[in-house]
Amino acid sequence: MSAATDQNSVAGIPEWLRSAVIYGVFPPSFRDANGDGIGDLPGIVEKLDYFTELGVDVLWLNPVFDSPFEDGGYDVSDFYRVAPRYGTNEDLERLFAEAGRRGIRVLLDFVAGHTSIRHPWFQQSARAEPTPYSNWYIWTDHIFAPCGEKFIGGLSPRSGRYHANFFYFQPSLNYGYAHPRESWQLPVDHPDVLAMKEEMRRVMTFWLDKGAAGFRVDLASTLIKDEMGGEALKEYWRDVREWIDRAYPDRALVAEWSSPEDAIDAGFHVDFALHCNGDAYNSLFRMETGTNVLPGAGNSYFRREGKGDITPFMEWFETHARGMGGRGFLSIPSGNHDLPRLSYRRNPSEQKVALAFVLTMPGVPSLYYGDEIGLRYQPDLPSKEGAYLRTGSRTPMQWDPSPNAGFSTADPADLYLPIDPASDRPTVEGQRDDPDSIWRLVQALLKLRREHRCLRADGGFAPLYAEPHAYPFVFERTAEQERMIVALNPSAEPARAGFTWPEDRATPTAIEIGTAPEIFRDGPRLILDLAPVSFCVLEALPPSPRLHPRA
Repeated sequence: MSAATDQNSVAGIPEWLRSAVIYGVFPPSFRDANGDGIGDLPGIVEKLDYFTELGVDVLWLNPVFDSPFEDGGYDVSDFYRVAPRYGTNEDLERLFAEAGRRGIRVLLDFVAGHTSIRHPWFQQSARAEPTPYSNWYIWTDHIFAPCGEKFIGGLSPRSGRYHANFFYFQPSLNYGYAHPRESWQLPVDHPDVLAMKEEMRRVMTFWLDKGAAGFRVDLASTLIKDEMGGEALKEYWRDVREWIDRAYPDRALVAEWSSPEDAIDAGFHVDFALHCNGDAYNSLFRMETGTNVLPGAGNSYFRREGKGDITPFMEWFETHARGMGGRGFLSIPSGNHDLPRLSYRRNPSEQKVALAFVLTMPGVPSLYYGDEIGLRYQPDLPSKEGAYLRTGSRTPMQWDPSPNAGFSTADPADLYLPIDPASDRPTVEGQRDDPDSIWRLVQALLKLRREHRCLRADGGFAPLYAEPHAYPFVFERTAEQERMIVALNPSAEPARAGFTWPEDRATPTAIEIGTAPEIFRDGPRLILDLAPVSFCVLEALPPSPRLHPRA
């Protein structure tokens, strides 16, 4: 692995994204301000100073719109109204304003591809007689028409089957077909399709005008069913981006696509690397059985067993970095609401090495709430609101040793989900006072990222040691006269890396974060010996201007 990635040319995006760190908030589990057992928007407002203290400056809220909550809010029944359990529209506007005063931006989760079957649009679409909403969803033209496994029939007076995006109660909105083959498949420029898309733009306008910093778009690559991720879909999102750039140039679009070169080509500013599009991301953290929402088996790189391989991720990363062409960023998340937690089957030392990777790589890093304290995955909880095995990653944030860990004053039986029952459960308060805690490490890494431009989203990147089935992983970040080396050894065995280092360049020195390695020179090579399950950040002086003049 030797190809370098220089993202310093990124242009046409909001300046704040270059130094942004996203923090994912699952609203019902973060902080309950009114004592009903469910987290809410006033509770998030209460904790805004916490985000500043930790060092994050962008919040991504999972859906907060009105919903029957059969899939945790990813089944919207009213895009214009905050779900009463979270508060009011005014509470969300207050969150935007109070966060803004602290330099924090708030991204809303935009479920663009479907609604709940209880949404009034769908109720009108499902009527036997034609209505203005009949074609706002994908329907076959006959109840007995052969149409595939994702089509649902028999739940409405309409003689037809509707396409469901995931669960049966999530009917797909109709963005048209790139290549219609059946009479019921409408083209992407059909007037009814255009009317639906215009209404979705009005939804975005509504919340952008109230202060949202942008949107994380759910299932962004799947809206056009016969050409998922294809050119017709990209044209749609490019049109949205052109409108955003013109009307709201300081706002951002973040994709759930997991193909950054495609998402950025489609006009998104950022795309998440995720578990659902190949094994590149999974090969880092989630190959072992039970560590992923998807079935599978294998060995992750960031495991103390030391059986992983960094090269699948690096090949994917470098391919997509070239494909993005300096037009946007990827985001490597520590986790999210769909995945077993990073802490699952990892001790605190292992979690620290994994988080050091997430927070020092190029792009816009994303932390899932609680990962900064090692909040534990609870694998045996009964399914809540359609979460199934995802339920264990959605338990309440643990703030202090008080009842309910400071999440809520409600009776424990009334909590959205139970608190970790272990006596040694991690809390923010406990880790703030421990200089060796995960929380203190995350805070220090975020401070380092703010202070050094080379560690930000658009800093240069080059792998220095990334060998197949080998440890450690070492890379360099650069910007102007800054140069830093990050070395990570997740394995339980000592690891050595050797790589070319010009003899006229000073030996790098370890920053007081992580575990300092043994460093020595061997002619034109630099050798690093890393302790088991450790990482380090080294600062390197730039080469002498006299010997290495700028081109």
